[in-house]
Amino acid sequence: MWHHQRHVDILRDAGREIAETPGIPGPEFYPRKLSRLWERAAAAPAYRDIGPFSAEAFAALPPTPREELKARPLDFATVAPGDALRYYETTGSTGRPTPTPRLAEDVIWNTVSVAAAWRTVLDDDERILSLMPSDVVPVGDLIAQVSDYLDLSHLRAYPFATGITGWDRLVELWGGYRPTTVFLAPGVALEWTRLVAQRGLLTELGTGLRRLMLLGEVNTTSFRARLGQWWGATAHDASYGSTETGTLATTCPAGGQHLLTAATYCELDTGTADGLVPVGRGGTGELVVTPLNAYARPLLRLRTGDVVTVGHGCACGGTAPLVTVHGRASDTLRVHGVPLTPREVEEVVFAVAETTGYLIEVTPDGDIARLLLERLAGADRDREAAVAEEVQRVSKECLGLSWDRVAFVNSLSRLTKSGASQKSWKRSNIRVLEEGP
Repeated sequence: MWHHQRHVDILRDAGREIAETPGIPGPEFYPRKLSRLWERAAAAPAYRDIGPFSAEAFAALPPTPREELKARPLDFATVAPGDALRYYETTGSTGRPTPTPRLAEDVIWNTVSVAAAWRTVLDDDERILSLMPSDVVPVGDLIAQVSDYLDLSHLRAYPFATGITGWDRLVELWGGYRPTTVFLAPGVALEWTRLVAQRGLLTELGTGLRRLMLLGEVNTTSFRARLGQWWGATAHDASYGSTETGTLATTCPAGGQHLLTAATYCELDTGTADGLVPVGRGGTGELVVTPLNAYARPLLRLRTGDVVTVGHGCACGGTAPLVTVHGRASDTLRVHGVPLTPREVEEVVFAVAETTGYLIEVTPDGDIARLLLERLAGADRDREAAVAEEVQRVSKECLGLSWDRVAFVNSLSRLTKSGASQKSWKRSNIRVLEEGP
């Protein structure tokens, strides 16, 4: 917990500003925040020549490609790794890990903004179990910090921490602690569900569970509905962001995901002559972000590489823009000439099949592809042929393609389940074959 007076002052200021800036900030908010951020950014080698701040200077600043940040990450930093309060790195699941130092200001502001959003979903008597990693990446720390800030009981138990937790111990911990809310990656949720179902413990361990909070990977409405059905709980798309940017969006009581507009200035590149446009207009395009409360590594107009759709009008009544994350444009796969994204495939798979995972096997030219579905323990095998046929029908209707084969298997590689700390969708849910399947 923060005890230095300077940290307490930052905590107080952050709490006050976030509380006073719900929904879409007023007209004076962004110029003030961007001006201060601009001054901090000028101390980094990458921005030393940006000159004085003005709205025109900001609008004229070319967006920074994510690849440029990954190629020379410390050029964007204002402190050396050893001088930061916290030192993190990205997972490296989609390339070389990116060093990410953070000062107390970075940690406190991100914690307070996320806590304000999650407070609308979490109850006062929560028992929170975090199945997210705590080594190197910040997500495990964030969940613990938010729990501390909200004064909620919590336990960390990442099942892939070899020699510490493991699946058998997780069964014991879960049974003794009886969590009401669990934070975990979608892949981990699938592997955990599969293991518990095999042991006949799904109903028992689900007793008292209220919600599953998913982080770290693209997930879909149908996936969350399937997971909630299995556990008798509500599954939320808890947050969206990255190690480089901090948290960009969080869930709400109605199950939507809202951009944290008081913490990040967001723009869309819709590929039109208009260039970058404020997200308030809505639409679909690449999300470009300027985290307003970054200190150790200020970033101006960073291209996230993520294609998103921004809209408005949530049942929760919140006015902050809604965001749907489709994933990276580079994750698109062509099968029979049809472009597929992770979200499109998973919407079909989990809407139709009671499966704990899937794998696309495809030839390099994409002319032959089959879809393998992992059986849930206890599921009715007599219905598998009918389910496979339904997957084919919905794939044709929604995706515009027919698989060469849809088949159920007993198990898939654990790499498809290990979560964003060890996988990327493109690497683990696709197997490129040298010959036809």
